[in-house]
Amino acid sequence: MELTVAARWRKSSRSDNGGASCVEVADNLPGVILVRDSKDRTGPVLSFDPSVWADFVTGTRTGIFHQT
Repeated sequence: MELTVAARWRKSSRSDNGGASCVEVADNLPGVILVRDSKDRTGPVLSFDPSVWADFVTGTRTGIFHQT
C-alpha cells in the first residue's frame, strides 16, 4: 500500500489563512514522517526519518533557525 493512502494528515494550530498556507504532517506511520504542501495535496510528499523530524521540531521550537 502506498504510504500516502494510509497517512492521517494534520495542520499546525499556528498555520495562517485558516490553514490554507501551511504544510501538513502525517506522523501516524511507523518509521517515517510525511510532509506536504496544504495548497497542493496531490503534489510531492517529503519523507523524513522520525529522529530527524524530531530534531527539526525541537530546533524550530527553541529558535535555532531564527535569523536576525
